[in-house]
Amino acid sequence: MHASILLLSALGASVFAAPVAPDAGLAARMPDGIESLSEYFNMLAARTQDVKLMDRAPVCDLSKATLPPSALAGPSPGLKLAHVAIGRGTQNYTCAGLAPTAAPGSAGAVATLFNASCVVATYPALAKEITKVAIKFNLSSTDKWTKLAPSTLAISGLHYFTGPTTPFFNLDVSPKKIGQAACSKKDAVAAPADAAKGQLGEPAVAWLKLTANDGSTGNLKEVYRVETVGGSAPATCEGMPATFQRQYVAEYWFFQS
Repeated sequence: MHASILLLSALGASVFAAPVAPDAGLAARMPDGIESLSEYFNMLAARTQDVKLMDRAPVCDLSKATLPPSALAGPSPGLKLAHVAIGRGTQNYTCAGLAPTAAPGSAGAVATLFNASCVVATYPALAKEITKVAIKFNLSSTDKWTKLAPSTLAISGLHYFTGPTTPFFNLDVSPKKIGQAACSKKDAVAAPADAAKGQLGEPAVAWLKLTANDGSTGNLKEVYRVETVGGSAPATCEGMPATFQRQYVAEYWFFQS
């Protein structure tokens, strides 16, 4: 079988699918959108050409995947990487009852998780490029929870909050059924200074290490949020509504015992 066909299989035939067109007017609203798309497709073309020169497809081996470097504490001894997903959704905030000079309060987040395990294991730079490009595609369309433009990565889970400070991950929505985990924040560091900004020009939200609470399934123990794009709130509530959202993208790395 031709190597390029093998790679389509290894990567879930997803990254190499025909791109989804962005909502009308998005490029005009985000001047750097065209450049980011160009970088993505140039990288995609280069990876495709690499595969054509190979006699077999790369192996999707998560044991070779490495967390992006940061000051976050590393995974606990004995844990192994079980899944990597790209989350696309909103960070939610509240200014209800707060003074205009006060910082907005967090109201959790909601995101769809898309299976990026084989992309990260094989071409981590391409996975990072997907996060940078995905923010350019508006989340206001009717299919916002089912597609990660410009790729067609398959849905592998859902992310939301079950309490003010309890992020929850459901990875049982795909046939593989990886598990479910309610988590607590263990560690946080600011996103790198060069992290891509959001649709309104806002900085990227922090990188996090989360630990799974008792009752989690699938032996899930730790979750990392890295390679964040956008999603942060303004410094104060001045001029902001009682509740509001900021679109974001991030990689989520799930470790199990």
